[in-house]
Parts: sequence; structure tokens; C-alpha cells
Amino acid sequence: MAETRAVDEGLVRRMVERALAAIETSGGPRVAASATVTPPAATSAPSAPAAPIPVPSPAGSPTSVAIGADHGGVALKAMLAKHLSERGFGVTDCGTTGTDAVDYPDFAHVVARLVATGSCATGIIIDGAGIGSAMAANKVPGVRAANAHDVSMARNAREHNYANVLTLGARMIGEGLALEIVDAFLATAWGAERHGARVAKIAAIEDRYMRESLR
Repeated sequence: MAETRAVDEGLVRRMVERALAAIETSGGPRVAASATVTPPAATSAPSAPAAPIPVPSPAGSPTSVAIGADHGGVALKAMLAKHLSERGFGVTDCGTTGTDAVDYPDFAHVVARLVATGSCATGIIIDGAGIGSAMAANKVPGVRAANAHDVSMARNAREHNYANVLTLGARMIGEGLALEIVDAFLATAWGAERHGARVAKIAAIEDRYMRESLR
């Protein structure tokens, strides 16, 4: 039977705090060195869930990006972070930085928290397939993460679904296509009001279950 490791809320909280400190120190998101994360022996008590974030009105292209990956996506993450930085985006690198095995939910959680709190406008998460990271990120209220493996999906996620986090599968796409997907995602504005009304229904579902969980 495969080993099961519980989500370490204390670890995630420390990673978020470190990323936020880097943003505050530099005056904005940046590419920040971060060590490979090894889950500690002791775990901290889970933090209270964040309040749901209303769907905002459509905005222009974001200028700050939180980016994270597990060991399967670390090489692609480094390339994308460099590309975005050269294009003038503020990039906060949430790790990991090595090829030692780590758990993708930890890094997806950190990126999602930075986006949900407004510290970064958008997020990018890379693992082997991009699916698990999307599932993990979408557990954070206010996050709308979309897994895309072509440019059309990236554009649709932004225009129709107001996605604020993009997930990629490093084992599914090459570097050239990944660059095209990221550029398309960040360049696409949120769509017409009819799309916003549907996205608001997604937020309403989230809000309903958040309220029920706190009873």
C-alpha cells in the first residue's frame, strides 16, 4: 500500500509567509530563491479556512505571478520564471528548487494562497500532469485553477471561466508549447458579462459549502 502523508498546514503557512516576506522586502513580487521542502516531523494545527472571495470584475493583463512546482515540474518552472521576468512580470517563485521528491499539493496550496489573498494577480503551478495541482489549488476559496495543455484551453479558461491560476503538466507538453500557453493565458482578458454571471454561480456554490462547513 502506498504511503499516505497528511497535508502539513504548518509547512504551507511557513512557505506562504516566506513568499509574502520576499514580496514585501522587494516592494513587489520577484523571483525569489526557495529551498527544497522536506515535510517536518511535527505538524501544526490546521488554520481556519479563508473567507470566500467574490468574483471581481474583468481586469486587464496581470503584472504579478506566483509560480510553483513539484520535482516533476521544477525545470519547466525555472524556464517560465525567467521568461516572465524578462517580459517585465513580477514573479514570486514558491519552490521547489530541486529534484528531490516533494508533494505537489504543498506547492499548489502556496501559489493558490498568494492569489486568493491578492498578493499576486495570477498563479502558475507545474507538476507531472497538471491535474493534481489544479485539484489542490481549487480547494482554496477564491481560486479558479485551470489545467491547460494547448493555447485554446488557456484562452478559454481566462475568457469564459475567469481563471486566475494556470496548471501545466511538464510531462505532457514541451517548453515551446508551455511558453505559448502561458503567454496566451496572461494576455487574455476576462470575457463578457454573461461569462461573469456564470462564474459568479461557481463562487456561490463555493460560498454555500464554506458556510455549511462552519456550522
